[in-house]
Amino acid sequence: MEYRIEHDSMGEVKVPADKLWGAQTERSHENFDIGVGIETMPREIIHAFGYLKKAAALANHDLKPQKMTDAKLAAISQACDEIISGKLDEQFPLVVWQTGSGTQSNMNVNEVVANRGNQIAGEKLLHPNDDVNMSQSSNDTFPTALSISTSTVIEDRVIPAIDTLVGTFKRLEKEYEGIVKTGRTHLQDAVPIAFSQEISGWRSSLERDKELLEKTLPVLRQLALGGTAVGTGLNAPKGFDVKVAEYVSKLTGKPFVTAPNKFHALTSKDEIVFAHGALKALACDMMKIANDVRWLASGPRDGLGEITIPANEPGSSIMPGKVNPTQCEQVTMVAVQVIGNDVAVGMAASQGNFELNVFMPVIAYNFLQSARLMGESILSFNAKCAVGIVPNKEKMHENLHRSLMLVTALNPYIGYERAAKVSHKAFEENISLKEACVALGFLSAEEFDKVFHPEQMV
Repeated sequence: MEYRIEHDSMGEVKVPADKLWGAQTERSHENFDIGVGIETMPREIIHAFGYLKKAAALANHDLKPQKMTDAKLAAISQACDEIISGKLDEQFPLVVWQTGSGTQSNMNVNEVVANRGNQIAGEKLLHPNDDVNMSQSSNDTFPTALSISTSTVIEDRVIPAIDTLVGTFKRLEKEYEGIVKTGRTHLQDAVPIAFSQEISGWRSSLERDKELLEKTLPVLRQLALGGTAVGTGLNAPKGFDVKVAEYVSKLTGKPFVTAPNKFHALTSKDEIVFAHGALKALACDMMKIANDVRWLASGPRDGLGEITIPANEPGSSIMPGKVNPTQCEQVTMVAVQVIGNDVAVGMAASQGNFELNVFMPVIAYNFLQSARLMGESILSFNAKCAVGIVPNKEKMHENLHRSLMLVTALNPYIGYERAAKVSHKAFEENISLKEACVALGFLSAEEFDKVFHPEQMV
C-alpha cells in the first residue's frame, strides 16, 4: 500500500494515499481498533455533518467573507454535497467507540471536506481546522449532527412506516367488519369482540405512537451549533448560531432552530431520552401486536387458528410442511433490541459532566439503530404479514359459541352469582350454557334463547 505523510499538532502520520482523511482520522483509526467494520459511526451522522458543515460555511461566508471566500465556500459546498449523497461514505472509517465528544469524527469530516475540496479547487485552498471547522467546535457540531440525524430518521423513516401499517389495519377493519369472535383477557376467554374492534386497537396504538414521536420533533430540532467549546460561543461571530440554523433548514427542508441555551444543548441529552422513549413505546406496541397475531394464527390445528397469515418460508429443518410466524418473530426481536437500547441511551444521557456530555457516539449509535430497525421492521411486517391476514370465520364462530364467558349476557336476567353457577356447571359437565341454565332451573329454554345472542354482545 502507498502512503502519504500528513501532520497534525502531534507530528507526522502515514495515511493511505488513496484516502481523503488526514492525520487525526488516521490516529483514531489506529488507536480505537474496536468494532472496526461493524460498529462504525452511523452514516446518518456523517450525512448530517455534511449538512451542518455546508451550512456553517454559508453562514461564515455571510458573516466573515474575508475569511470564508467565494472560492472556499464553493469547494466546501461541493465536497459536502458529495458527503450528503453518500458518495464519500468509504472515507469515514471511524468506530463508535472513540472519544465521547465525537471529536475524531468531526475531524474526520473536516479532513475529508478539506482534502476533497482541495481536489475540486485544484490547489491547497482549505485547512480542516481553520476553514472547514471555522466558528465551530466538536462539542457543538456532534450534538448538532445528532439533532439533525435523529429528527430526520424519525420523520422520514419511522413515521412513514407507521402510516403504512396503519393504512393496512384500516383496510382490514373495513373489510372484516361484522365478524364477531371471542375476546380474551389474562389469556382466558372473555366476552365477545368484533374482529374489526380488535384490529382497531392495534391501529389506535400505532396512531398514538405516531403522535408521541411527532411531539419529539420540535425539541430535537434545536441545534447546539454556535455554542462552540463550552456554550459561550467563543470564536463564533455574533448571529452565527441563528444564521447557521436557518441554512440547515434550507438545506434539509426541515424547520431547525438554534437552541435557546447552548450550555444545556452541549451537556444535556434529555430530548434524546424523550424521543427514544417514544421509540420504545412504539416497540412495546409492535411487540404486543406481533404477539397477538402469532397467537391468533397459532396452529394450524392445535392452536387458536382464528386467522391465517402468509406462509413465507419453510419453518423447520426436520418437520415437513411446518410454517412459522417469522415476521412476528422479527418484530419481537427488534422490539427487544430497542428496549435494550433505551437503557443505553438513558444511561449515556445521565453522564454529562460540567459543560459536556461525553457519551454522544454511543447515544447516536443506539438511537439511530432503534429508529432504523423500527422503520424497516414495521414495513417488513406490513408487506409480508399484515396485508395477508385473513380471518378463519368458522373457527371464530366455533370458539365464540364454546366460550363460557358468554354467560355474562345472563347477568341482567339471573344475576351474577346464578350466572357463575351456570358457567361452573357447564364447564364441569362439559355441556352448553343453555343446558346448564335450564338444568339449574334459572331460565326455560325459550327464555334463554330470547336473551342469549352472542353476536349482539359487541
